[in-house]
Amino acid sequence: MQRGFSLYLLSMNISSKQRVSIYVDGFNFYFGLKSRKWKKYYWLDIVPFFESFIKPHQALVEVTYFSATPLEKGKYDRQDLFFSANKLNPKFKLELGRYLPKTKRCRTCGATYFTYEEKETDVKIATKMISDVVNDVCDISILVSADSDLVPPIEFIRSYKPTQKVFVYFPPNRYSSNLNSIANNIKKLETNTAFFENNMLPNTITLPNGYVIKRPAKWS
Repeated sequence: MQRGFSLYLLSMNISSKQRVSIYVDGFNFYFGLKSRKWKKYYWLDIVPFFESFIKPHQALVEVTYFSATPLEKGKYDRQDLFFSANKLNPKFKLELGRYLPKTKRCRTCGATYFTYEEKETDVKIATKMISDVVNDVCDISILVSADSDLVPPIEFIRSYKPTQKVFVYFPPNRYSSNLNSIANNIKKLETNTAFFENNMLPNTITLPNGYVIKRPAKWS
C-alpha cells in the first residue's frame, strides 16, 4: 500500500512539471560554433547539454535537431557519426531537410557557378513548433536559432495559446533583435561554456549493433 501511494505521488509530481520541447536549428548552431572556432564542441551530447538548462520544476520532452545531409563525403561521414551517437538517446529526434543546386554570379568577374543551398529547415522547425503546441505536447517551447524567419510561427503560437512560453537560445556569435523582442526569455549559449565542456560525447562509442564509432579527428 505504501509503495503504491509513493508511486502515485511520484507520477503526480512528474505530471505537474512544465513540459519543455527544444528545437535546434542545426545549421545556425553549427556555424555559430564554427565562427567561434569551437570545433571541439561539434562532438556535443545534445540532450544532456540542453538538459543542463532545465529547472527542477521542468521536464524535458525531447530535443528535435533540424539539419540536412551534406553532399561532400567527408562532411557527410562526420555528420553521420554525430547523428548516430546522439540518436542513442531516445529524447533526441532528427529532422532532415535537403540541399538544392543554386546558380550564383561572381561579383567581381561576372561568371556564374553552381553551389548548393539548404532548404526546408525553417519550414520544418515552424511546422514542428506549431504542431507540438496544437497537440499539447509541451508548455515551454525553446528555439535554438537566430533566424528571424522563425518569428511568424512564434507569433502564431502567441495568438493560438497565449499561455505558452517561448524561449530563444542564441547559438554562439548569433543574435536576432526580432526574436529577442518576441521571446519570453533568451539565453546566449556562448556564455555557458561550462555546459559545453561538461556534455561532450565519449571519444569512442559502441552502437547497439556492435559497430564502434569514434570522434572525428578534425573535431579535436
